[in-house]
Amino acid sequence: MPTRTSIPYSEGIFSITFTCYRWIPLIEVIDGYDIVYNWFDRLKFNGHYIIGYVIMPNHVHCMIGFRSVGQSINTIIGNGKRFMAYAFIDRLKQNNEQHLLAKLSEEVEPGRRLRNKNHNVWELSFDWKSCESEYFILQKLDYYHMNPCRYDRALCFGPLDYAHSSAKFYATGEQGIYPVTSYLEVADINLSEIR
Repeated sequence: MPTRTSIPYSEGIFSITFTCYRWIPLIEVIDGYDIVYNWFDRLKFNGHYIIGYVIMPNHVHCMIGFRSVGQSINTIIGNGKRFMAYAFIDRLKQNNEQHLLAKLSEEVEPGRRLRNKNHNVWELSFDWKSCESEYFILQKLDYYHMNPCRYDRALCFGPLDYAHSSAKFYATGEQGIYPVTSYLEVADINLSEIR
């Protein structure tokens, strides 16, 4: 369940989940996986670590090792969602997805519209869990990696068959489409050192 509470830490390993507005499969519609990977690149550039992930058609699960960088984790996630939202809208426009653009625009709250928000790309809040034990980290990574294999509309037969996931790395040691840093390596890093 999404939460609106602030993350009361400035560093650490966190499981983060955010969802496309009304669970619309925007990522799939615009083939926007690269946009999420670009956000991961920005995180890495700023000293954070991508530990694991799965990018689904309508939501993202990611485990991130956040370094102390003088910004709250909520701000980092909010800025990332905003960065991706602009890119999603640009791609929807390029693809002439007028129906979807109208749908994403029609329910923008009046107060947010006054602050120049024109589309709802993501649900407003996101879910977060602090990952403080190896058991919990592995539980979350397993949940991520099995996500594409679940439900009526399974996207693949097994976790290694789904490209937009870190499952291959954790099963074989080989990097997949997007390179991640093992949680074991991040555990040895002092994330509280300000960069």
